[in-house]
Amino acid sequence: MAAETTLRWIPGGSRFVATDSTGHSVVMSKPDENTGMKPSELILSALAGCASVDVVDILAKKRTPLSYLEVQLSAEQDADPPWTFRKITMKFIIKGERLTEKNVQQAIDLSEEKYCSVAATLKGEAEIITSFEILED
Repeated sequence: MAAETTLRWIPGGSRFVATDSTGHSVVMSKPDENTGMKPSELILSALAGCASVDVVDILAKKRTPLSYLEVQLSAEQDADPPWTFRKITMKFIIKGERLTEKNVQQAIDLSEEKYCSVAATLKGEAEIITSFEILED
């Protein structure tokens, strides 16, 4: 299985557009350009997106579909270049019928340990800490 992405520079600054194999795009830039996501924070978004796809699918298969999902991330990076992420904290905030702490924890664990390619890639450098909160439906 191969993954493909194309990145194009937008002349006149430090802005870029990345397009994936399905034709979807995201804009990236340096923080001072304020026109796109910071590439390093895009990694955090990719982790949240990858894990969320898994959690939603796993809970649906357990017949406990979600009505709401939000993932809040924070990360600690090295102080010096290349500013490697060392600790990433993810908090899943979810709502749905018949959710149990056991089912939610199993879904998060399966994502992190088996299915999420982004988590698998980051684990060699960063500790990933997860938690969750179940909201009243």
